[in-house]
Amino acid sequence: MANTYIQIGSTVTIGSGGSSTIDFTSIPNTYTDLILVMSGRLTTSGYDGTPWVVGAISLNGTVIASGKLLFGTGSASGSDNNAQAAFISDTDATANTFSSMSMYLPNYQSSNNKSISLDVVTENNGTASLLGLQAILSTVTSAITSITLTSNGSGAFAQYTTAALYGIKNS
Repeated sequence: MANTYIQIGSTVTIGSGGSSTIDFTSIPNTYTDLILVMSGRLTTSGYDGTPWVVGAISLNGTVIASGKLLFGTGSASGSDNNAQAAFISDTDATANTFSSMSMYLPNYQSSNNKSISLDVVTENNGTASLLGLQAILSTVTSAITSITLTSNGSGAFAQYTTAALYGIKNS
């Protein structure tokens, strides 16, 4: 059985001046799964000198607090049992480079806690970048009707950051 991906709403493209959030609201209940993709960069520097910042993801207004992360940075690899959500390139990364993220939400209409898989790659033409795979079990049990991406700290999503949400139907 083939899957059909159908874009929900328009692609969000951040304009000049940036934006502290990216919102997908009024998500219909006509699909089996959701996938959100983003190419992003933040207008702030990280707290630890790495070329990425952890961005927050909210489902129906509830922030995804933690998950199991497997990562590689080019010079190290490891895991974290209490990782935050999305890693996004920041101003410590090479100019004009953007991170890539894909978030998969199977069975988003169920009354169970929502499982999420997230993969992210930050871009940097230097020595540090990050590849991460996360498995997350959120506390949200209602059908997902909204997803919000938030830049943590004082920064915003930079101009040309884009995000799109797709519904998946089995056909």
